[in-house]
Amino acid sequence: RSLSKESGARERKEGAGRKVIQYPPNRCGITIMCPALQTELKPQLLTDPYDNFMQHHLKYYGYFKENTPREEEILLRPARRNRRQEQTPTDSDSDRFSYDQKKLMIYSLLLESTGFKSRQIVFDRQEGQIIPRLREPRDLFSTLRENGFLQPPRWPTECEVIPGEITHIDWDPAHPEPFYSHTGKETMPPVSGQGDGKVVYEIKPAYKGSHFTGSRTGGRRCVIYSPCTNVDGTNNNDLQFESRFESGNLQKAVKVGRYKYELTLRTDLYTSKHTQWFYFQVKNTKKGVPYRFIITNLMKSNSLYNAGLKPLIYSEHNATLTGEGWKRKGRDIKYYRNSQPQDGGSLYCLTWTFEFPHDNDTCYFAHCYPYTYSDLHRDIQRWTSDPGRSQYCKLRTLCRSLAGNTVYLMTITSPSVNPELATSKKAVVVTSRVHPGETNG
Repeated sequence: RSLSKESGARERKEGAGRKVIQYPPNRCGITIMCPALQTELKPQLLTDPYDNFMQHHLKYYGYFKENTPREEEILLRPARRNRRQEQTPTDSDSDRFSYDQKKLMIYSLLLESTGFKSRQIVFDRQEGQIIPRLREPRDLFSTLRENGFLQPPRWPTECEVIPGEITHIDWDPAHPEPFYSHTGKETMPPVSGQGDGKVVYEIKPAYKGSHFTGSRTGGRRCVIYSPCTNVDGTNNNDLQFESRFESGNLQKAVKVGRYKYELTLRTDLYTSKHTQWFYFQVKNTKKGVPYRFIITNLMKSNSLYNAGLKPLIYSEHNATLTGEGWKRKGRDIKYYRNSQPQDGGSLYCLTWTFEFPHDNDTCYFAHCYPYTYSDLHRDIQRWTSDPGRSQYCKLRTLCRSLAGNTVYLMTITSPSVNPELATSKKAVVVTSRVHPGETNG
């Protein structure tokens, strides 16, 4: 009281005989920081980034809105009337509610009302306070099938897919692989004209202006190419190409010389025609023969192949005999401009020479290490079924792709012992496979 009189503070009544002292700021040369003197103190709710995001999302679509004090009073009127009827005349402070009671009533009325369409709000009690929060997000789609395995990939209906699955062993080179050293004498083979050469492999292109119409599990049935044979039934020297498998990309292969092949990549579906990624299979190989490959329709004006990058090669014989997987190999590597423009724009070529290590081997060429949707499923299955890792990994279904494939959301974090630690964590968001050429990411 002496401090209030000396500092010029004034008193006001609040509630049932309570007095509140209000001090002018810095009147005594000090700042009063005592929380007990703050009459409008409200509990500081522990907020979660997910809660904040979802509340904005629900409000945007009209499922949730925060109430103004006026709207809160309207919502509380029925509860006040019921409370007056239940209380006896001797009850004191019959019209007043605590902050926790008021919020609990408001949220309860919202949940019971027909205008509130969300059932995601639940109530927690933290340090004696009622704290509204959102439920854990629910999967919009089923993640696992009945047998426990993840859903198989779906393909657009126009994509032909060969039966079976292409797999490769995991392997790391014992030593860093050297870059290719350019000599300046690499040849730039000219691209042959239309109709020149022998077409040994071709699938339907991605026509410009096409759009997604539907999808199916396993893709469309296709005709399996029979081994290349001569009229007398003996095998000839033509390489056998295939790319109708996950992440595979090769539209056409034309034999323009005894051991020389021009390759055309299939452009990305439903886009403005991007070509960078290649991944295809080669059979009927001859050991020690210098085969020349020329990809004729790349679109980037420059490439890491000009800075020493080599194509990736995989030999099934080497994988079986020596445990060797993907390796970067090739010589006479050159990236250069195509002399034949297409649709008024410039195309670029990548050429390299390679000698297969075995006869009748099954080999693969790729721009970078393939990582398919099925590879992702196998990794997710391994992580979520491991007792140790599964404590830190939470798998959710974010959405479905246009073709109906599941887009996964995996949260990797250590369990928090209390909400304060959970909300204080910083997050790193990683996205991948946004475009077909980003499987190497």
